[in-house]
Amino acid sequence: MKTTLLVPAVSLIACSVLLTNCAENPADNVPSAEVTEETTTVTETPAAAPDAEAVSYTFTDDSKIGFVGSKVTGSHEGGFEKFSGTFNVAEGKPGAGPHTIEIDMTSTWSDSDKLTKHLLSEDFFEVEKFPTSSFNLTQATPADAPDKYNLSGDVTLHGVTKQISFPATIKEGPDGNVTLDAEFSINRKDFGIVFPGMPDDLIRDEVVINLAMVAAPAQ
Repeated sequence: MKTTLLVPAVSLIACSVLLTNCAENPADNVPSAEVTEETTTVTETPAAAPDAEAVSYTFTDDSKIGFVGSKVTGSHEGGFEKFSGTFNVAEGKPGAGPHTIEIDMTSTWSDSDKLTKHLLSEDFFEVEKFPTSSFNLTQATPADAPDKYNLSGDVTLHGVTKQISFPATIKEGPDGNVTLDAEFSINRKDFGIVFPGMPDDLIRDEVVINLAMVAAPAQ
């Protein structure tokens, strides 16, 4: 076994056996997004009728996109300050689209200034090369509970596009606004983000994504 592989393995074994300085993995408490290689750009069921009148929505400043990443010794919270998106609804169902969220990756923040700078670098997001990320919703399938859906769409992150699926709660409030809440994990390596961290403080592959979106009818 090569030394480069031996050191991380020893670190993980020591953490598991000795249980010293080992932090809980936040991703253990949330569902994992399903990731596939194939992508699609066509909105699928349950689509509204082609001639149905659609209402366009835009995400408000109350919306939040956050993440939680962790190492063997602890975790960090972060998110994105600048993003925008639209979607439309006809007869209570997704209209013809587009249904998109675009994130300005240069607006990345975290609970540590040093970490934020590192996240912007080529070890992680490479924002100079990949200044934006996006999510294009392609399917919204009702789940087996009120206001629950399984969402699928194409995620472009770090120059890699893959289709992911995850559970979400979508509600329409008395003010006419629509809220979308979701919490799930993705594997950063699926998107080519492979920086391992320090040999004695490895970075976990799983990252928790938190969506707390509020959308209002477009004016």
